[in-house]
Order: sequence, then C-alpha cells, then structure tokens
Amino acid sequence: MPSLFRRLAAGLAFALPLAVAAQPSADHHQHLFSPPIIDLIKPGPTGPQLLSADDLVGHLDKAGIRRAAVMSVAYMFGRPSRVIEDEYGKVKAENDWTAAQVAKYPDRLRAFCGFNPLKDYALAELERCAAHKHLRHGIKMHFGNSDVQLDKPEHIARLKEVFRAANRHRMAIAIHLRASISLKRPYGEAQARAFLEQLMPLATDITVQVAHFAGAGPGYEDPPANEVMRVFAEAAARRDPNTRQLYFDVASIATPDITPEHARAMVQRIRMVGVDKVLYGSDAVTPTNMHPREAWAAFKALPLTKEEIERVAGNVAPYLR
Repeated sequence: MPSLFRRLAAGLAFALPLAVAAQPSADHHQHLFSPPIIDLIKPGPTGPQLLSADDLVGHLDKAGIRRAAVMSVAYMFGRPSRVIEDEYGKVKAENDWTAAQVAKYPDRLRAFCGFNPLKDYALAELERCAAHKHLRHGIKMHFGNSDVQLDKPEHIARLKEVFRAANRHRMAIAIHLRASISLKRPYGEAQARAFLEQLMPLATDITVQVAHFAGAGPGYEDPPANEVMRVFAEAAARRDPNTRQLYFDVASIATPDITPEHARAMVQRIRMVGVDKVLYGSDAVTPTNMHPREAWAAFKALPLTKEEIERVAGNVAPYLR
C-alpha cells in the first residue's frame, strides 16, 4: 500500500488550491500506551506500540502543535469481554501512569482520566481523579470499548450519574460515542437524541467533546455516524440549548484517500455544526494511524475555505486554555 507521504504528495483530486500556513493551536485527541496496556492488547507489529509523553511531544513538534489533550486508555481494562484480575487496580495504575507522563510537560499536555462508566468503580474513580492534580481536568469514555448502549435505560441512568459528578467537579468529558461495531449495537438517530435530550442537560458547566465526529475513524465512511452527526448538526444549527457545551473533534476522520463524496459530506456537517464547535485532533500515533503532521495535511485538503481551516486551527477547548 502506498505510504501516507506519497499519497499526500500526490494530492487529492477534490482539494482546493489553498495556501494555508496556520498550524493547529492544539491536538484535542491523543493517547499514550504503557507497557501494561501493550501487554493487555498484544497488538503485534501493526498495532499500537509503547508510546510515552516524550515520544508524543516529538510528534507534536514536527507538526508545529504546541498543546495536546492526552486521553487515558485505562477503560481498556474494563472491556466487558475481558476478565482482568484486580481490574480496578489496573485502571487506577494506568490513569496514574498517564498523569505521571503528562506531568513531564505541564505547559503542553493535559490528561483525561479513563474508565468504563458502567463499572461499579466508575464513580469512585471519577472522584479520585477529580482530586488528582493532573487528572482533574477531564474524563475519557469509550462507548464502543465499554459496550455502552444509549437505548438501555440502565445505561442512561449510570451515565447520568457520571455526567452529574463530572459537572459538579468541572471535569470536561470526551466520548468515543460510536456504539460497538463488532457487536452490531444500534447506533443512529435514536441514540443521538437520547444523548442530546437525556445527558447533555446535565453538562451545563463543562465541555462535552464527541470524538471522531461521532464515528470511529479512520475515515468518514460510516453511515450510522453520519446519521448521528446529522441530528447533532441540525440541533446546533437551530441553536438547541443542549448543544451549547457540545463540541466535536475530527480525529482521524480526514484521510489522504478520502473520496470526494465523503469529503463533501464531512464539510457539510462541519458547516452545519459551525466551525467554532470543531476541535482539531489526530488520534494516537500508531503504525497504521497518521502522525499529527500528516493528519493536519489531510484535514487541510478538505474543500473548506482558507478562513474555515484557520478557524479550526485556532480553536482551543476551554480545558486546554
């Protein structure tokens, strides 16, 4: 398969001839990978590899990006299909490892605490993180990994507890909202409305960031995610109060080989949501993911105007300011 560099150099047929000099002020979606996580997922040579804060900062420097949000992947220990001895102990250790890494670059990196919100220890970990100097800024949840289903009343009830507690502690929330693809969980308009109408009213004082434009990435070829974003975009366009604190990151959605059709669909959603609601992110640096520099080049190739690209580049979420 051609390298990302060759594909980027070749250019995209739909790209506008823009000369955009702006670099993103921040990358709102990054991860680090500890030795215990690598041992857990056993990714092989094409999957995630050990990745420290030193490694990440090197990649950010190459992209000219000053700051980044680092989302702990501690929720991986809480995946329902796994049986983990001392699961909560490992969740705490992973969050603490992420915090210690971020502490090396306090002016550049900010950590989010990770956990499965459906676990019995979820609220206890939220409270622990809220009291931690380097974990108090935000929470990362991965609904696909944790098998959260927004059409289940018991899941909504637990999420309401998490949202209330996060709002009370002024902890931002970042969510991989896409329901499990491997388990074929329902995902579409009903789930988007449940999220907007039942959860967002509880986030009155905090940023809620939906990752990957409500998809999973890489790419923007997921019809259910596009349907969810349609609901969100229409709500934002009519200034629904439940979208006031709602933001969307574009991590790994724009790729060098995105089709013109999907590029136009993505741009349409960006414009409906409003560029002020769009946060740049590039996702974890892995052998098969784009690095921050290449991810920004792919995003700039979308058929957005120069002014729109520069607005997205300059957007910085409140938790990073």
